Amino acid sequence: MMYLSEFFGDADDEIIGCIHCKGARPLNKRMKMAFQPIVDVDTREVFAYEALVRGENGESAWSVISAISQEDMYTFDQTCRVLAIETAQRLGMQTYLSINFLPNAVYEPATCIRLTLAAGRKVGFPPERLIFEMTESEKISDPAHALRIIRDYQKRGFLTAIDDFGAGHSGLNLLADFQPHIVKLDMALTRDIDKDPVRQAIVGGVIGTCRALGCRIVAEGVETREELDTLRQMGVHLIQGYLLAMPALEALPEPDYSVC
Repeated sequence: MMYLSEFFGDADDEIIGCIHCKGARPLNKRMKMAFQPIVDVDTREVFAYEALVRGENGESAWSVISAISQEDMYTFDQTCRVLAIETAQRLGMQTYLSINFLPNAVYEPATCIRLTLAAGRKVGFPPERLIFEMTESEKISDPAHALRIIRDYQKRGFLTAIDDFGAGHSGLNLLADFQPHIVKLDMALTRDIDKDPVRQAIVGGVIGTCRALGCRIVAEGVETREELDTLRQMGVHLIQGYLLAMPALEALPEPDYSVC
């Protein structure tokens, strides 16, 4: 909340109300954002940068998130959104900006999106370049509520994504209940896919399903040229992983296009 109050300054009463919503308390941790590109390896262009929370000195996302209590998740979620937008605009980002959000922290979609939209207006970042990722690896306490959030965001023109698809809780159910614009294959499915026929069969099935539903696919966690080549042969051309670029703290790393 401290960052939000500083960022919005003398905002109107509606924004101030959102900052203090649900009895929000100041977060003790100062945070920064790292960015990792999602690359279209066919056009050799950055499709989007994913914003990844870090500690003030670059500490891992886990060290930051593990220190946040359940009572502070709303403030944490709102702070990450605003910080990602502010940092992206300061760095001159011209691509899509992909933001992870916590559906369990959003109590009402139309209300909880206010700070996000206000942040975009304040710094001049176009809302039509936002992607909201909902991770499959987090157990969703109220699937119907999560579905309302996604549908609200889609109606507002935001791109939506299922992150970590295949990591565990309800991927196929999420895909059946709402059709996101993007499905991000978890690194557990892409790891060593070049030499694993089982993973190739599973990913091939996901690709076919997503094509039928009109969803784009991003392969996460790609670390070797062999993985990249196999995924491209299977029809996946949006790639994210260390092979192309590692996340960079408060910077937009340039992908290594030589591996394409």
